[in-house]
Amino acid sequence: MRRVLVLGSTGSIGRQALDVVRANPERFEIVGLAAGSNRGALEAQAAEFGVEHVALGAAEAEQLVRDVDADVVLNGITGSVGLGPTLAALETGRTLALANKESLIVGGDLVTALAGPGQIVPVDSEHSAIAQALRSGDRSEVRRLVLTASGGPFRGRRRDALAAVTPAEALAHPTWDMGRVVTTNSATLVNKGLEVIEAHLLFDVPYDQIQVVVHPQSIVHSMVEFVDGSTIAQASPPDMRLPISLGLDWPHRVGGVGRPLDWTAAASWTFEPLDEDAFPAVALAKRVGRAGGTYPAVFNAANEEAVDAFHEGRLSFLGIVDVVARVVDAHDAPSSLTRESLAEVERWARDAADRVIAAA
Repeated sequence: MRRVLVLGSTGSIGRQALDVVRANPERFEIVGLAAGSNRGALEAQAAEFGVEHVALGAAEAEQLVRDVDADVVLNGITGSVGLGPTLAALETGRTLALANKESLIVGGDLVTALAGPGQIVPVDSEHSAIAQALRSGDRSEVRRLVLTASGGPFRGRRRDALAAVTPAEALAHPTWDMGRVVTTNSATLVNKGLEVIEAHLLFDVPYDQIQVVVHPQSIVHSMVEFVDGSTIAQASPPDMRLPISLGLDWPHRVGGVGRPLDWTAAASWTFEPLDEDAFPAVALAKRVGRAGGTYPAVFNAANEEAVDAFHEGRLSFLGIVDVVARVVDAHDAPSSLTRESLAEVERWARDAADRVIAAA
């Protein structure tokens, strides 16, 4: 029986994690729940699972991690506010099932320095796929990681065809049902850029050995290419309950969480190169990742401000990544990386993004 603390329990990842637990009561026990602001839904979840320890907001969630006796902490919080709970989970020695990629990307060396071997288990479908594929060989045998991207709702469009994209169109993702920020990030491919940085930090693979390929069917969730020329891929119908279940009980698999592929039906899987002219976010993310330090925090914070401006009608779709690039270019990194310097840098990046947006 694994004791599980779910952060972001009322969001998409949190709700699907509770589905996994609900279907496997002999395997998992919920010992704590935290939500961002939805008190009513949080209280309903706590009542259903008989949970006494609950928290509302990131600060309370961080304290909950320190106070509650859990085997695994699932961090499904959205945004860089998840950094505190991530650090708390690592400091207390708990297994961290990480869906909050921003905390790893923003925290960088702060997070990786705290993490023991195998303490962070990725929950993003792409990184879970890589973690599974890496069990097929030694790390020294890895030639490159291949992250797959659905291409979002605008796959195949040239850059000039993206100028008039509306928020409603950007939220019409062809595969995944996610929140506003993540869905928009998938449309701009900022999310894939963040995942490239995440892959580098999780698996210690150089950026020039991490490739993004467009795979619109979203069946192959990512691949590892080895030095002998073989490629190991993890494939399944798109369902986040599979990587969530692995995160909760890694390296063990939980039966029945997802449906298998139907090998009796004809199907075609296609792979296409990424159009970096139309979608420059991945190349920008690699540049930011190589710079390290506080640059990923600037990238993430500026993007969050730009996404809000886009949905409020103050910025064009193409303007999102353009604003992020301008803020990154203007950043003067501090000499040290601490929680305090990160908070200060994020405030600067948001203010700088707002100034760029206002002048656009």
